[in-house]
Amino acid sequence: MKRKKRSSSSSRKVKGLGLHVIPFSEVQYLSITDRIKKILKLILGNKIVILQGRLKVEEEIRLIEDTMAMVDHIKSFRGIELAVIEPSLNDSGIMAKMKQGIANRLSGNTGALTIIGPASIVKEIKKDPKKLEVMLG
Repeated sequence: MKRKKRSSSSSRKVKGLGLHVIPFSEVQYLSITDRIKKILKLILGNKIVILQGRLKVEEEIRLIEDTMAMVDHIKSFRGIELAVIEPSLNDSGIMAKMKQGIANRLSGNTGALTIIGPASIVKEIKKDPKKLEVMLG
């Protein structure tokens, strides 16, 4: 009795989904350029990045600029989806808001989570005050 030969793995590719969690301590002392490179390298590897904390405004701008430049040069790259979840301080008093503001400046807003994924995998990120939904495609 002959056994059937299985097809090689190179002829049949299975796309995998990867999640990569980056603690704030891992990027805390990186320059803007190095942070963006680290994030984009993971995204180009088809990983969804969950970053503890929030990118600074200039980092978000740089990430979007670099992404748009890459869309034109990398055939299969269609961009990114990005969302930030932060604790709500709407019901807090003025002192609690001031404390949170000082803590954010000192610690890099580590109470927030930033989700960034390749647009080829993450079709949409829906955010409302109580939850975040990541739609994969």
